[in-house]
Amino acid sequence: MNELLKINYEAEQPTVSARDLHEALGVASRFSRWFDSNKELFVEGEDYNKCTSSTVVNNGARRELEDYSMSVLMAKHICLMSRTEKGKRCRDYLIDLEKAWNTPEQIMARALKMANRSIESLKGRCKFLGEQVVEQQQIITELQPKANYVDMILQSKSLVTITQIAKDYGMSGRKLNKILKELKIQYKVGGQWVLYSKYQNGGYVHSRTIDITRTDGRADVTMQTEWTQKGRLFLYEELKKHGYVPVIEQAA
Repeated sequence: MNELLKINYEAEQPTVSARDLHEALGVASRFSRWFDSNKELFVEGEDYNKCTSSTVVNNGARRELEDYSMSVLMAKHICLMSRTEKGKRCRDYLIDLEKAWNTPEQIMARALKMANRSIESLKGRCKFLGEQVVEQQQIITELQPKANYVDMILQSKSLVTITQIAKDYGMSGRKLNKILKELKIQYKVGGQWVLYSKYQNGGYVHSRTIDITRTDGRADVTMQTEWTQKGRLFLYEELKKHGYVPVIEQAA
C-alpha cells in the first residue's frame, strides 16, 4: 500500500496530522482557515488535539508549526466532505488502514506491546521500591541505636544517679558533672549539684535526703541530686548537641 498519509501509531489509537491531510488533499486555502472551517463538527480533546509539527525552511533550519493530531474517524469525515478525487483516495486509504489496524493479528500485537510496556513500568517501579527499601533500611540501621537507648530510658521509671547516667556514655560521674557544669546546666551549692533556674521546673531532677554519720560519730543528713527519666532524656538531647552520645550509639 502506497503511503498517501503518514499515520502516527504512538497513541492508543492511530492519529493523522491535520497539516499532512491538508497537503494530501491539495487544498488551496491556507491551513488555518481550512482547519477552522472543518473543526466545527468535532470536539477538541476527543476528535483532535493541538500539537506542533516541524518543516524545513529555505535556509535549512527547522521551523515549528501549529498543527492538530486528528483521529482517523475525523480525518475520514473531512476527506468525505472535500468531495474531491484526492479526498476519496485518502478516505479509502484510511479505511484500508483501519481494517488492517483491527485485524486479530494487529490487536494481538498491540496487546503484547502494551503488556511489554506494563512489564517495563513494573520493573522500573520494583527497582524504585527496592532502592527505597534499601535506603529506609539504612536509615533504620542508623537510628536503631538511638531507638534502643531511648526505649531503654522510657521502659524505666526509677530515679538514677549521675554516675549511672555517666556509665551510659563511658565516662565517670565526676567527668559528666564537669561537662554539665560547662554547659551551664548545673552548678554546685553546699556540696549538691543543682540545676540552673531555666531548667529547675522541667521535672528533670529530684533531691533525696540521705542519712550519714560524720567521722566524729555525729548523725547528719546530706542532699543528693537524682535524675528522673525525663531528665535523662533531656540530658541525652543536650549532650548530643555537643557531640556526646551514649556508648550504644558510638558502636553503631
